[in-house]
Amino acid sequence: MDDFHILSFETSSTLCSVALWSQHAGRVRLYTAQHAGRQDHAERILPLAEGLLAEAGLTRRDLSAVAFGQGPGGFTGLRVACGVAQGLALALDIPVLPVDSLCAIAVQQAGADPAGVQVVLQDARMHEIYAAAYQVQGDDWITVQAPALLARRDVVAWAGQQSAAWAMQAGGGWAVHGDAAQVFDGLAGELSALGAQVSVAAGAPACAQAATVARLAAAAWQKGRALDPALAAPAYVRDKVAYTTVERAQGRGGNPQTDAAQRTVHGMAPGDLDEVAAIERRVQASPWSRQNFADALAAGYRGWVVRRLGAMLGFALVMDAPDMAHLLVIGVRPDAQRQGVGGQLLRCCLDHCRQAGLPALTLEVRPSNTQAIAFYRRHGFAQHGLRRAYYPTGPNGREDAWIMTLNLAPSA
Repeated sequence: MDDFHILSFETSSTLCSVALWSQHAGRVRLYTAQHAGRQDHAERILPLAEGLLAEAGLTRRDLSAVAFGQGPGGFTGLRVACGVAQGLALALDIPVLPVDSLCAIAVQQAGADPAGVQVVLQDARMHEIYAAAYQVQGDDWITVQAPALLARRDVVAWAGQQSAAWAMQAGGGWAVHGDAAQVFDGLAGELSALGAQVSVAAGAPACAQAATVARLAAAAWQKGRALDPALAAPAYVRDKVAYTTVERAQGRGGNPQTDAAQRTVHGMAPGDLDEVAAIERRVQASPWSRQNFADALAAGYRGWVVRRLGAMLGFALVMDAPDMAHLLVIGVRPDAQRQGVGGQLLRCCLDHCRQAGLPALTLEVRPSNTQAIAFYRRHGFAQHGLRRAYYPTGPNGREDAWIMTLNLAPSA
């Protein structure tokens, strides 16, 4: 991986930009081109790319991977970058590198030595805002909170809810980037009152650029994070942008607004893993690593996460076996416990078992974890076995595990 060439596309905004990262013999060259105008991304993007390849003296066959800004952002723009990247990668039999567009904005605006949590708030139109948070650890940008869609009215509550945790885990405060502070009157002052350092870019509002996507993609390539092009997909975040004819006939006007105060359940995805691992470290004596979770998803295990105001409250992960499902791990953030989050996650697991035709759900739990045992018993689990010396308790100690099972098969 010492020599590689990555072509990158970013079309999540009105800016259509392309970049070519060329690394050869320890020397890096970055070629860029762009065009402003939302309507003709599809027509402009490939000619821009061909121009960069010609400038670098390369052909498509020299490419090692294709990267794209996967969003969130405009529906049409996201499909252009993803579709072109996927089509090229399939044709050339090379992998893709999806890059979080909001993370690209954080990298662009945070400067050379970012300290603390870097929050990105980007205008999503319809009085809504894309929100996410990132942090630098070593030479890597990690996701503190994955991109979410918030109503403008919910943004300050979301930031206020998370800001204490951001300050504690980062030790360097938190900064706000993106264009929302420019677009929405009063937002910059409200965030500053919470302790944020708000950066407002001079001139045109901030948007993700292919040069930054290329930089992040090159780092991901060197860490072995490339994906099969069949897995390329945009990160839309917004699920619905208009009411149907029937809904309008029922009196619904305007456009749907997100209700960020409600808890929502989502399938666990690779973009969730930084947050999942952070909660796991807070609630488990012997926590799984982020790589453990990544390996589980790659192996086809099913997981779910619960969010409110964009923030992850908890997660669960199950493995299917021929005769039952195994609840491998479940975790709820300490400040979200005793609020029904665990029960909501457990219902996801049970619904999955029923849909898959699996007659039981089983798990292991420490006998000393009386709170968890009471929780499982309330939901119908019973102890059906024992695993001796299953859990580590210290340098030399071990603790047994209770095997608890909930039978879902109908009684004879």
